[in-house]
This record gives sequence, C-alpha cells and structure tokens, in this order.
Amino acid sequence: MRKRSLTAAATLAALIGSMALAAPSYADTDRPIPLSDAGDTVVDGVHQHIFLADRYNNRIVVTDATGKVTGTITGLPQVRDLELSPDSGTLYAALYGADKIVAIDTAQLKQTAEYPTGPGTIPSSVSYADGRLWFGYGDQWDSGLGVVDLTAETPTVTLDLAAGHDFASPPKLYADPDNPGTLVALDAGISSGPIVVYDISSGTPVIRVTEDKGGFYKDAALTPDGHDIVVAGPGTRALTEYRLSDLAQVRTYPVKDQPETVAVAPDGTVAATVLDTDDIGDTYVFTGGPDKPSVRNVSHSWMPWGAHAISWSADGAKLFVQTGSGGSTQLHRIDEPRKYQATLTVDAPTKAERAKSLKVTGKLTSGLALPAGTPLKVTRTDMESPNGKSLGTRSLGTGGAFAFTDTPPSGGKVTYTVTFEGDAAHTPAKAADSVDVSRAKPALTVNNNGKVYAYGKDVTFTAHLGKTYKNRTVEIWADPFGSDKPNRKVKSGKVNSDGNLSVTLDLKRDTKVTAKFTGDSRYTSASASSTVGARVSVSTSVSGHYKSKSTWGHTYYFFHKSKDPLITTKMSYFPGRAQKFEFEVYYQGRWYPGDPAYFKLGSDGVSKVRINGDHGEDVGWRFRVRSSYINSASGDTVNSTTHGAWKYFTFTK
Repeated sequence: MRKRSLTAAATLAALIGSMALAAPSYADTDRPIPLSDAGDTVVDGVHQHIFLADRYNNRIVVTDATGKVTGTITGLPQVRDLELSPDSGTLYAALYGADKIVAIDTAQLKQTAEYPTGPGTIPSSVSYADGRLWFGYGDQWDSGLGVVDLTAETPTVTLDLAAGHDFASPPKLYADPDNPGTLVALDAGISSGPIVVYDISSGTPVIRVTEDKGGFYKDAALTPDGHDIVVAGPGTRALTEYRLSDLAQVRTYPVKDQPETVAVAPDGTVAATVLDTDDIGDTYVFTGGPDKPSVRNVSHSWMPWGAHAISWSADGAKLFVQTGSGGSTQLHRIDEPRKYQATLTVDAPTKAERAKSLKVTGKLTSGLALPAGTPLKVTRTDMESPNGKSLGTRSLGTGGAFAFTDTPPSGGKVTYTVTFEGDAAHTPAKAADSVDVSRAKPALTVNNNGKVYAYGKDVTFTAHLGKTYKNRTVEIWADPFGSDKPNRKVKSGKVNSDGNLSVTLDLKRDTKVTAKFTGDSRYTSASASSTVGARVSVSTSVSGHYKSKSTWGHTYYFFHKSKDPLITTKMSYFPGRAQKFEFEVYYQGRWYPGDPAYFKLGSDGVSKVRINGDHGEDVGWRFRVRSSYINSASGDTVNSTTHGAWKYFTFTK
C-alpha cells in the first residue's frame, strides 16, 4: 500500500533531484532486484532511494532512482508495510514477525529506533499522520487499530482504537498531510468489510463515516489533496474513487482484469496493475480522467500478488513497476508514463529475389489513434549498407496501416527498420523485419583431388573462383590427417585475373585442402575441397652377409648358413605405427609368400627384424623381404599405403 506524505519542500527537492537524473528520451528499463517475496514499495525523492520490503528474507532492498541496487537493510523479521516521514528523513517499517515498528534513517540506511507493539500483535500496516504512527495489527477477527504517539516525550503505544468497529482483518491504513486529522482504514479481509474514515484530530480516533463498498480491497491510494481515495478491488474490472467526506463514488477507472495495486502521482495521474489472467496488459495509467482511455497497457511476464507493486517517483515523472518473483524479480521503470504507448509491427516477405520489387507492410497502433499522414522513417540494412541506408519517410495510412515497396540491390539478410519518433502524446516506437534475398552461387574448385604424392613432395594447389560481384578474396586451408595437426589457413588473398590463387605445400601426410569464399552481396559463400595422399618414407637395409652381387636380375646378399640376416627398416614415424614385414621364397619360377607380420617402429622410426634359425636347409634357396606401411593396418591412417623395395638374399655353405 502507499500513502502520499511529502511536504512541499521535500517535493521540490525531489523534483530537482529527479530532473538531474532524467533520461533525455523515452527508454523504459528493467533492472533485476534480489527480492524473494515482494511487499511494500516506497520512493524517497530526497535521497533518491527506492525501498522494497522483502518479507521472506527479513530485509529491505534499497535501489537508486534508476533501479540499481545500492544496499540492503537486514534483521527485519517478516517486514511488511513501509511508510516515509513527511520530511523523508525516516522510514518506518511494520515487522510482522517481531511485534514492533522500527524507524530507519534514510540517509544512513540504519535503524535508529524501535516501538514494540505488544506480544502477538503482529503489525502489518503503518501510516504516519499528525505526528503519530497508526498501525493495523492482529489476525482475522482479532485485528485492531493502534498508534505510536511520537509527539510524547517518550513515545507510547496504544491498542484497541477502532472506535467501535470490529475489524475482520488488519486494516490497511492511509493518511495525507494535506488533509490533517483524517485516517482511512480499509477492512480488506471480508466481503462485507467497509471503508472507515476516522477523525484523528484529537489523537483518539472517532469514526467520521463508514460504508461497505464490497470488501476484499487489494490496495488504495489517496488523491494529492487527501480528500479522495482510489481503491483497487473488490473483484471488479475498475478502480473506484470515493470522496472521504461521505464515501460517495466520484468516478471509476476501467481496467480489463481485477485490479491489484494503485498509485496516484502528485498531479493526480492514476496508475494501476491488474491480475492480467488473459495476458492483455497488466499496467495502466490514466492521465486524462475517467472519460479517457489508459495511456499505458503494458504486459509483463508475471506480477507479484498481495504486494504494492507500483509506485511513482517523488515528482511523478517516472513510474516504477515491480514484476516477477523469487530469482527473476525485476524493477521496471517507465520513463514517460503519461504518453500513450505506441506499438509498431513490420511484416516483410520471408524470401525475395534480388533486384526485384518487394512489399513491406505494418501497423502503428496506440490507445490514442495516430492520424493518417504521420511520418515514419524507413531504413534498409544489408551487406552493402551494414550501418543502414535511409529510404526516406513513409506516411501512415488509415487505420494505422502502412506499406511501401523496395527493390533490394543486395542479397542475403536484408532488414527493414521502421521508426516512429513519437510526439507530445505518444512514445516513440521502432520495429523491424528481415527478408532472405536470393544470391547466386559462385563456381569454386581446387585441383589435385585424389592424387597421391611421395613423402615430402612440394605440391602446388590452385583454387579457381568463377564470377562474383565485388569480393575476389579466397582463403586456402590445409588439414593434415591426424588429430595432432590442426586445420590451418595457409593462404588468403585476391585471385588473379584468371580467377586463380595458388599455394605450395610440403606434403608429409594425407591432407584435405579447402578453398573458402565468404561471399558478397550478390553471391553466396562457397567452399571446395581436394583430398590428396602422401606416402611415407621407407628404406630397408640388410646386414650380416659376407658379400653381395648382381645375379638373377637383382642384387642378392649372400649369407653363410651359420649367419642370421638382420633386416633394418627406417620409416617415417608416427605414434603406435608398425611396419608390415613380408617374407617370400622362390620355387620353380615363382615367388611364394609366407605369413606377414607387423613390427612396431621405435621412436626413431627404426624397426629391426632378425631372421634366425637353422639355415642349413636354406642353402641354395632364394628369398626376399619387404617392409611396407599399410593405411589403418599399420596402426594409423595419416598416410597413404606405401611399399618399400624388395631385398633379396640366399644362403651358402
């Protein structure tokens, strides 16, 4: 709940402070606030503070005038209602969970006094009037009205001051220094609960007028002169204003769902939030009286229930709305609450052809309709104009509709932004929509695909780019096989007059070479790849022989039958790699293979195989061996299959 309680001097100070902080243009903002269970909200214009009661965490969260959290006041068990003194020097808080009311210095943000209200009183509302703190306390039919007399030398607490009225729930209390001697109490917890207006000029409440207005009141706010009260609830779709002198109905403010909270600015502007079960808008502002529609109809994701969720800045220039709950609570600041909210929609085709005309439509709507001819600025953003290109001004048609045509010179994502700059009665609005405009596909190739080269061969790769618009730059990337070698850009540059860009690579592994073109405003991006193989380096040597000579068409190594041949293989190394060792024997004009075997390479790439045994039976026979790398079977896949040369030998006595 909220009560207007600023003196004229405090109001002037708040106005000056607010003007210094005012944003130069319309810009609603949302700020996250660490609030778990929303309670009351009070705005202190003198110190530029907003106080928010967090009853679940037993604290008050403090923000600055922009909604940025600047501090917390802790140790306040189940803090409920808040009230600001007329000079804004003290904040009073009703502590439901501690049976007391505390005073807090608004400059230092520290507690300065406490006023116990009695065991089990559980005070839940507080209002300052005529130098006294009036408070509602209790539960259901055990509720009542009490007072802390701050005018006494030692502040005293008095209970049971309802003046004969039997409250069905703790009363919600409202007072205003512009209407001294008056206290308003809402018996909000029952359908037959009345509005009770007390005369408190003597210090002892006397019922001046009371009338049942339907009960179940959610919230209320006094008008600037303190003579009327605007009530949210019961479950009607309107706010109702009553005259305090006789509780006669003065006017209503229609809303589209059950009203939840209400606040009145110093100039009489009424703001409210509603339950919004149909998601049609939960925040309303009435600046032109009951015969004019609300200038605001904002929809938030969720509004807190049972809390005073809306408050004006002290000068009435801005409106603060508390939204969300728990970990997603936010303070929404409306910077121009008295202007009708304008809403723009823009609808462009999903797809279109480049260099052909397309049509964009949309609507500009508001609670106060804008006349035909209202100017709208149009901007096109595309690859040719990444910062936007003005297409001039278009005029609003009848019924808030507009349409225009354009011929996009650029392909790709093209965005049309429409801007209404606002006027004296309407907030600015901006909206955009994008269209996917076609682009041609360029030709791009890379040579050498499928070829296999010797280990360490220098190979030239050429990327060829066909016709494009402006961009003639190509990147060439090389991705050697194996997870230990990253894909890397090896060259980037403009193609020559023939459309070619070349790079020479030293191939030591199978490699995927990719050419990339990023595209331009008329041609799409493209890529092309060429995968080539690289053999391993492999050599085989024989030792232990007593001679070698050319015979039978090859160089043969001769071994005494008592000597074991040692075959040494040197191969390009890779972790875990093994060489395939093949052994064959010659008989009657052809070679017959034995069972091959795989032998691991050392870290130096060397593998030694000794052919041992009784070679007496091998005398006169001809043998040959070979070492090979077999892709995959040799333990890895980073090179292409490579066979070493055959080595021939025989045994003698």
